[in-house]
Amino acid sequence: MATKPERSATATAPAFRCPVEATLDVIGGKWKVVILFWLRDATLRFGELRRKIPGVSERMLAQGLRELEADGIVRREVYPEVPPRVEYSLTPYGQTLRPIAALMCAWGKKHMRRVDEAGEGSVPGSTC
Repeated sequence: MATKPERSATATAPAFRCPVEATLDVIGGKWKVVILFWLRDATLRFGELRRKIPGVSERMLAQGLRELEADGIVRREVYPEVPPRVEYSLTPYGQTLRPIAALMCAWGKKHMRRVDEAGEGSVPGSTC
């Protein structure tokens, strides 16, 4: 995973060299865009997200959700119940990433077909 840009001693914001770097600072990594994809139209609990993303560990899912929450992308709502119920959804700012996820999904479908045509894999049912 890429490291975040270094912060200067006087500045509080990262020193990005290009807008893509700024975007990847927020959504980079193996699981964050997948989390955004599943939250694009739904509010989900941690266990629901975990079932939708079978390859992610609990630790990595929790870390991704915490980082997305810290960046203002994901909203975490805790309900005062026993046992506690916690739900995750996209914030209005997080909703602005939906077109990026949609473009990645469309590109991924094309790539999966290409890989399948080359005999390198199979294309499961799409969820985009």
